[in-house]
Amino acid sequence: MSGVVPTAPEQPADEVENNIKVPDDPPDYNSHFVQGPPEAALPPPAGYPGGSPLGYYNPQQPSTFPLSQPTGGTHPIRYQPGRYPVPNHSAPITWMPGPTLLPGCPPGLEYLTQLDNIHVLQHFEPLEMMTRFETNNKYDIKNNVDQMVYIVTEDTDDYTRNAYRTLRPFVLRVTDYLGREIMTMQRPFRCTCCCFCCPSTRQELEVQCPPGVTIGFVLEHWNLCRAVYSIQNEKKENVMRVRGPCSTYGCGSDSVFEVTSLDGVSNIGSIIRKWNGLMSGMGDADHFDIRFPLDLEVKMKAMIFGACFLIDFMYFERSPPQRSSR
Repeated sequence: MSGVVPTAPEQPADEVENNIKVPDDPPDYNSHFVQGPPEAALPPPAGYPGGSPLGYYNPQQPSTFPLSQPTGGTHPIRYQPGRYPVPNHSAPITWMPGPTLLPGCPPGLEYLTQLDNIHVLQHFEPLEMMTRFETNNKYDIKNNVDQMVYIVTEDTDDYTRNAYRTLRPFVLRVTDYLGREIMTMQRPFRCTCCCFCCPSTRQELEVQCPPGVTIGFVLEHWNLCRAVYSIQNEKKENVMRVRGPCSTYGCGSDSVFEVTSLDGVSNIGSIIRKWNGLMSGMGDADHFDIRFPLDLEVKMKAMIFGACFLIDFMYFERSPPQRSSR
């Protein structure tokens, strides 16, 4: 018949399966590959120390924290307000790179050998003003490029803080980026009911580095007009003097405490309490700028650093106002 296309005769299904041949062994696709001699591993590309991009956490990078975000990039990530949720992360903390160990330097003070200027930033505690409850002070220690060097935390019980207020004895613990306590500062209690010229009323601060090993003292001297301190070594021998301004309560200006030689001729450094506007007048959010020569002995740098905290507690620590009882 015309129009009918001839087709092949149909075969049973079992015969079709028998006609499909499955190879016994898969083909060897690597038969042409010849392995070469082993070579040294390629170094990581520039900007990727240890194989991790800069800005990501790496145990070999002590100056980076897990909260850090990637830096740089050709196209920074931007968020359109109202459409995309912005990640709720705290600001990253950048630490000063850890220096190499130096012979004869107390462990943890190697940072100070590279610095001639540090900033002491006290944390502001709004709850103190609201509840009138004195809390432990906490300070961030940073260098000129805003890198964290140390964290200083007060360790005083609640009763002592709220009973003695600015006259309280305290212990300040200085920790590094690993949380190790590398320095301890202790202030004993001194009664102020006696005559000001009595030695038992003079304020004193002991600096230990490492904790348990005394490297020096900061001792107050009575003066009618200004704040005067002597910085002593571990044998209580005077090595430097600190001379403050006639008035430490100046409004709108910085308070400068000069660090000089014993004869007062050579100017060694300074401790400057910066004026922060309303924050300086209303709450405890002090900012100190400490300056000393780069080649000054590292223990003396630590002693000037410790003198800053005794000055803060004596002149700039403001206790919350007390309720008047009727």
